[in-house]
Amino acid sequence: MGDVLLALSIPVLVFASGIYAACDCWWRRRHPAPPSPYTHRAARLAEQDMLLLAEEIVDDAYAAIGPLYARPAARAADRPAALSPRPDATPDRVPSRPAPARKP
Repeated sequence: MGDVLLALSIPVLVFASGIYAACDCWWRRRHPAPPSPYTHRAARLAEQDMLLLAEEIVDDAYAAIGPLYARPAARAADRPAALSPRPDATPDRVPSRPAPARKP
């Protein structure tokens, strides 16, 4: 008789836990918890901190490599004459002529 009660207790336990889960689900759908203001506030504060950190990173990067992006007119005055393009240079996107062969 003990074995029969043990064998029947497992389906009864599964059935009772299913009923409990269904009732709990129904109760939570009828009575939802209000949203927590702390989670929204924490998200806003984290977003502000992240934006401030990103702004600092961009400012530091611009201060470090900003001179590389100076205006071309300002850099043209600093460029020596040896770096100017040759008059016989071909325009872009056109294959250049082969170089003349040198004799050793």
